[in-house]
Amino acid sequence: MTLAEAQRLALTHNPDLAHARLELQAQQGAEQQAGARPNPELGMLLEDTRRATRTTTLQLSQAIELGGKREARQAAAAQAREQAAVALAARQAELRAGVAAAFFDLIAAQEQQRLAASSLMLAHSAAAAADKRLQAGKVPPLELAKARVAEAGARAELAQADNGQLLARSRLAALLGQPLQAMTPADGDATALPVPPDDRRLGEWMAEAPALRLAQLDIARRQALTETERARRVPDVTVTVGAKRDAELGRTQAVVGFSLPLPVADRNQGALLEALRREDQAREALTAATLKLHTDVAEAASRLGLNRDQALLLRNDALPTAQAAYDAALKGYELGKFAFLDVLDAQRTLFQLRRQQLQASAEAHRAAADLDRLLGRSTQNTEGN
Repeated sequence: MTLAEAQRLALTHNPDLAHARLELQAQQGAEQQAGARPNPELGMLLEDTRRATRTTTLQLSQAIELGGKREARQAAAAQAREQAAVALAARQAELRAGVAAAFFDLIAAQEQQRLAASSLMLAHSAAAAADKRLQAGKVPPLELAKARVAEAGARAELAQADNGQLLARSRLAALLGQPLQAMTPADGDATALPVPPDDRRLGEWMAEAPALRLAQLDIARRQALTETERARRVPDVTVTVGAKRDAELGRTQAVVGFSLPLPVADRNQGALLEALRREDQAREALTAATLKLHTDVAEAASRLGLNRDQALLLRNDALPTAQAAYDAALKGYELGKFAFLDVLDAQRTLFQLRRQQLQASAEAHRAAADLDRLLGRSTQNTEGN
C-alpha cells in the first residue's frame, strides 16, 4: 500500500469525515430554510350560533417582515454553511496529515522489525559458532554464555519490534476505516525525508490556515446574527383581507385590516446586547487562534528541521563509520584477529544507529504532518537524500 492509496481509502471510509460531510449538508438545509418567507394564515370568525342572526367572517392574513430580517437571516446561515465547508476541508487535511504520519510510522516499524530479525539471525549464528568452538575447546564457557545472552536480548528486541509493527498497523487501519486483517504492508522508503517549506511560503500559507479562516468566518457569522437581532427591533406588519357575511341583513362586506406590534415593553435590547458581545468574543477568538497558530507552526517547523538534520547526520556521517567498523570486524574475524562477539557488537552498534535514523526520520514526518494539519494543505516534498 502506497501513501496515496492510504489517503484515498481514508477520505472514502473514515467515519469522522462522514460526520463533517453530513454537517455541511445540514447547514445547507438551514441556509435554504433561512430564505423562507412567513406562511399566510387562514382564519374564520363566527358570531352568534343562530342561523338567522349569525355573522361569519373569513379572512386571510399575511405577515410582512420589515427591517431586513430575511436578508440578515440568510447572511447568517450562509456564513454558517461556509464555516461547515471550511471545517470539512480542514478535517480532510487533518486526516491526510494523520494518515501520512501513521503511514511513515508503519514504514519505520517495518524496517525496525527487519533490523531486529537480522540482528537475531546474527546473534543466533554467534551463539552456534561459540558453542562449536566451546566443544572444540577453543573458547571458555563464558564466551558461549555471552553469546546466548546477546541472542536472548536480540530475541526480545524482535518481539518488541513485532509488537510495534502491529500497533502501527492498527493505528493506520483505524484511520483508513479498514479491518486490521485487510491491511497490506506499507510500501515506501523508510529513509526518505520531508523537505520543509521556506519562511516566505510558510507565512503565506499561515494566512489561509483553516483555524484562521474558521475564526474569521465566525466573526462574519456573528456580525450577521447581530444584524438579525437589530432587524428584530423593527416590528412586522400583518395585513388581513377577507369577507364578512351577515345572515340577518343578507349582505357580504369586505374586510381589510392590519396589525402592528408596539415595541414598548420588549425592544429586543437584551438579545442585541448578547449578539454584540458574542461578536466581540469572536474577534478575541481570532486573536487567540492567530497566536496559537504561529506558536504551533513554529514548533512543528523547528521539530521538522531538528529531526531532519539529525537523520541526515546519522545517514551521512555516523552510519558510514559504523558500517566500516562492522565490515572491518567481520573481515578481522574471518582472518582470526577478532572474536565473533566483536562482530556482534559492531553489528549491534550499526543497527542501533539505523534505528535512531529511523526514529528521527519518523519524527520528521510527524512534524511535517503537524504542519500539514495546521496549514490545511500538503506543504512538503519528500526527498530520498
